[in-house]
Amino acid sequence: MEIINTKQAAPAIGPYSQAVKVNGMVFTSGQIPFTSEGQLISDDVQEQTKQCLNNVKAILEQAGTSMEKVVKCTIFIKDMNDFPKINEIYGSFFNEPFPARSCVEVARLPKDVLVEIEAIALV
Repeated sequence: MEIINTKQAAPAIGPYSQAVKVNGMVFTSGQIPFTSEGQLISDDVQEQTKQCLNNVKAILEQAGTSMEKVVKCTIFIKDMNDFPKINEIYGSFFNEPFPARSCVEVARLPKDVLVEIEAIALV
């Protein structure tokens, strides 16, 4: 097992790693829309989605893989009414064949952000 951390993504805000690499797979922790300096990118859900995915991308690259090797994403959103806006940005990060995905509306997210995204990728 290898712990993955990069300064190119938001730092962990608790006792967890940005990702874990094991048996040819990378499991990212949920990424919230904070910059590598630990600042919230914006209050706009599309900008937040883009930052979450940029964080995922940076972590995967640190692990020696890429967005093209993502097999599953989970998206946690504050308001399901934002789904079309989130989906638009999400779609710009992936090409066919698209990874499997779940999207869940939740009551609250860390730091009161609007979206959090985690991924599983092959190495």
